[in-house]
Amino acid sequence: VTRRSLIKNKAHKGNKMLSNNLSKKPGEIDTTNLGKHMFRIGSVVIIVGLIWTSLYTIDEGHVGIVKRFGEATTQVNPGLHYKIPFADTVEELEIRTRKNSEALKASTFEQMPVQVEVSVNWTVVRSEAFELYKNYGGLDQFENRILDPRLRSAAKDALARFKAEQIIQSRSQVIQKIEETLAGAMIDFPVKLDSIQIENLVLPAKYLQSIETKQTEKNLAAAEKHRLERQKLEAQREVNTAEAKRDAEKARADGSAYAIEIEAKAQAEAILVKGLAEAEAMQKKSSAIKNNKMLVEYVKAQQWNGQLPTTVMGSDQGILWNMKDK
Repeated sequence: VTRRSLIKNKAHKGNKMLSNNLSKKPGEIDTTNLGKHMFRIGSVVIIVGLIWTSLYTIDEGHVGIVKRFGEATTQVNPGLHYKIPFADTVEELEIRTRKNSEALKASTFEQMPVQVEVSVNWTVVRSEAFELYKNYGGLDQFENRILDPRLRSAAKDALARFKAEQIIQSRSQVIQKIEETLAGAMIDFPVKLDSIQIENLVLPAKYLQSIETKQTEKNLAAAEKHRLERQKLEAQREVNTAEAKRDAEKARADGSAYAIEIEAKAQAEAILVKGLAEAEAMQKKSSAIKNNKMLVEYVKAQQWNGQLPTTVMGSDQGILWNMKDK
């Protein structure tokens, strides 16, 4: 029964729609159904638009400051977030390292005017970015109202403590002094100072000329000193050569004298030994002659030349030799 009743209802509706369509004039539009369709489409568009405008993203290296009717209410991190349409607005605040440069005029310790450009790298502390925005309205306002004046003041104060020559030769000390002064002035603010650099330094032309002249004189003095030291070294080398030659001559003379002395001693020793030997031989010979008279006659015989004497000394003398004590 239910099935039959459903079929009858569908057939009745179909016949009714067909009769309505047949009863319409050509070109006539059903305004009732069209209005319903337009309302539905408009509602969908509005809902999609509201959803779309309620979503937003925060890029990496930034934080978002959510404002409701112009009042900063909260801080959000990078990523996808939602907000109340027409009530909330979002401002992005960079928390990456930023570089801020300042060109200024200052004076050195000796009141010499200089033009200098200094820069500072600084970063907003992520956890305190909301307070910075709430108190100062953004990074540009913070730089203009807080950072820049203190950077200029710290640079002028540091430059006034050094002479121009020290600024040129010891720039790192000047930078260190600027960092110390600026760090003390920024200690109560939600930022971190990374590094400070002196980008450019312009000195008066007269001072640069005087530095060039002084450097030239210093170079000439250094060259003259080098020349004098070289002459001194050459003179010392000649002295060393003369002393070495003198020592060599002395060594040779000492060697020759020592050799002569040794030779003389050797000769004297030889003469002494020879004299002692001859004396001992003579003594032995004398003793032998004294104890043996025949030896004397034997020596005479050895020395006789074979000729008889032409002169006889007396009757008691033999002709050739005395044979009485035979």
